[in-house]
Formats: sequence, C-alpha cells, structure tokens
Amino acid sequence: MTAKRKKIIVVDDNTTNLVACKNILKPFYEVYPAYSAVKLFELLEWVSPNLIMLDVEMPDMDGYETARLLKSNDAFRDIPIIFLTAKRELENELEGLNLGAMDYIYKPFAGPLLLRRIETHLTLIAYKEELKSQNLTMQKMLMLKNGQVWQLQNAVLGIVADLVECRDDVTGGHISRTQKLLSCMLEKLKEKGVYSEETSLWNPDYVLPSAQLHDVGKIGISDAILNKPGKLTPEEFEIMKNHVKIGVDAINHMEKMTDDHSFFQYARAFAGTHHEKWDGNGYPNGLRGMDIPLEGRIMAIVDVYDALVSSRPYKKSFPTQEAAAIIREGKGTHFDPCLVEIFQSVSDQFAGIAHEVYEMPGILPSYAAQSSYVTQPAAVM
Repeated sequence: MTAKRKKIIVVDDNTTNLVACKNILKPFYEVYPAYSAVKLFELLEWVSPNLIMLDVEMPDMDGYETARLLKSNDAFRDIPIIFLTAKRELENELEGLNLGAMDYIYKPFAGPLLLRRIETHLTLIAYKEELKSQNLTMQKMLMLKNGQVWQLQNAVLGIVADLVECRDDVTGGHISRTQKLLSCMLEKLKEKGVYSEETSLWNPDYVLPSAQLHDVGKIGISDAILNKPGKLTPEEFEIMKNHVKIGVDAINHMEKMTDDHSFFQYARAFAGTHHEKWDGNGYPNGLRGMDIPLEGRIMAIVDVYDALVSSRPYKKSFPTQEAAAIIREGKGTHFDPCLVEIFQSVSDQFAGIAHEVYEMPGILPSYAAQSSYVTQPAAVM
C-alpha cells in the first residue's frame, strides 16, 4: 500500500514564490497554496495539514501575527510552522522562534535543501507522535507487573535518546558516551565511600537510565541554533540555555503519567542542574556548592569531559590528558572538589572510553559492565 502523502500549506503573498515552492514540493507532498493569512484560515476549515510554511512579510496580516492566531487556537496550535523569509536579522528570527516556529528557511531557497529541511522536520514530528503514543501506552500498562512496565520505560527512553541524537548532528553519540563515563564515576564513588550516605539511598536501577534524559530539552531548540556550524552568539546561547527548562518541563509532564516518581526525580536532577557550577556561576539557577544536587555535580564533570574530547565544527577535540587537566583546573570553581578527586582516580578509564570504538552502541566497557548502577538489557521478546 502506498504511504499517505503528507499535507503542506504554503502561505506567501508573492505569486512567483508561491508557484515555485509548490512546484518543488508537489512531487512529494499534497500542497495547498494560500496567498494570504485569510486564505490560510479558510483552508484550515477543511484541510488538516502536517506543516504550515508561512511567509513573514505579508500585507494586512504578517506571518508573526498569523502565527500568534494559530497558537492561540486549540484546533491549530499543534500544527508545526516553518517561516519563509528573505530577512536575516537575528531579532526577527528570535521573534519567530519565540512564537513557537520550528525553523526559518531563507529565500531564495534551493529545491533540494528545502526538501531536506522539510523531511527532517516531518521526521522529527513523527518521532514526537510516536513518543506520545508510547507514553499513553505506558500509562495504560502501569497496573501490570513491575518488570513489564520497566521494559516499556526503557523502550520510551530509547526513543527519547534517539530523538535527541537524531536532531543534534553536532554532538551525536553524546548520550551513550556520558552513560559510560557516569557509570565509571558512580562505581568509584561506591568503592571510595564518597557521599555514601546519599548514594546508598539511590535506586541503582534508575540512576543510569534516567541520565539519558539530561539533554532531552534540546528537542525544543531550533535546528538553526542546535546544529550551527560555529560558536553561538550571546543571544543564541541564551536560547540554547533554555534547553534546561524545556527538559525539566518535559520530565515533569512525563512524571504526571506515572505513579512511580523516583525515576523522574533522578532525571530531573540530571537535566535541571548539570550546567550549575560549584562557585555559583552556572545556570539556570546559579546554585552553589552543596545546594547543587549530587546528580548534577557528577554530570557536570562527565558532560564537560565528553565535550572537550569530542570534535566540533568550531573546534578540534582536546587530547585526553589536556581534557583531564582542564577538569582539574575547575576544582572548586566549576566542579565539586571531592568529585574532581574521584575523577582523577578514574581519568585513565575516561581516556579509554574516549579512545574506544564500540561496534554495538550502548555496550559498556568491561570495567563498567558489572557495575551495580548498570541495568542489564532485557531479553528481546
């Protein structure tokens, strides 16, 4: 059976642009052109689009005002919007993103690039719908025995982690690597008895799996910023910092769907505090010292180390020795001094993780595989 073609409404008061965009899209999608916001709302009475491509500069009602009306209407607020514009001013782009647009596509656009950007966003939307469906299914199955529910939660976590990695081309593999590094730190904490009074109360089945959600808020950051091939401007960095709040809000929403809140307590701590700093100069809340949850203080070291040893479009990867030195230099400022001591005792293992290439993503190295903080994968049914 042929897959049902997705529907796209293209809104542009310029007839030439409207026809050009329609001709590019129509071999792959059902395209509904509209030359004004009024025509758009007329179409919405009988068309349920998968995406609206909305010109910014239009007479009578511009794209921003149109987006505000769409987002204020319960029937239309969830329809994804991509703005089309010839303007490249940062202020205009920020305004559109704050209105809930998924992305900006600048005119004049190349056909292959336009198609690829649309395909990427529609794939992301499909992932979100799948995640929503999985969450609803999980809620219905909460009355089943604990083992079955936990398998389902792991499946949902996998979807979320894959979704984040799929969107973030710059830091791909970050989630699986940080899990390996985190396992190393947790095992050494247990061995040395550091913060044992607190960690003895932790549920080892939940700690590592919940850490997969530490960057889940990146789902809500625009591709234009998330995958920018260079350093972010101060304004863009302020937007990127919002991924912490977005992540915490998402975790809070998921928590409402279950009766077992302990898993999400760990996830919230990892997601909400891994950018806080020991001296109080981190974000989002400027927490200081022991006011930062232990989960966030550990993840701060793990997260920074992985960023240092990973290559980026705007920087080369640091040698592992140099990365370790930077972590040590952050002792008492960026990082918990006690945890830096723990890091130093496992820095060789961290270097081994940085250098190893796994044939099967997610398989932990031998020294971590037996850790009490690692949940063994469920058998494939």
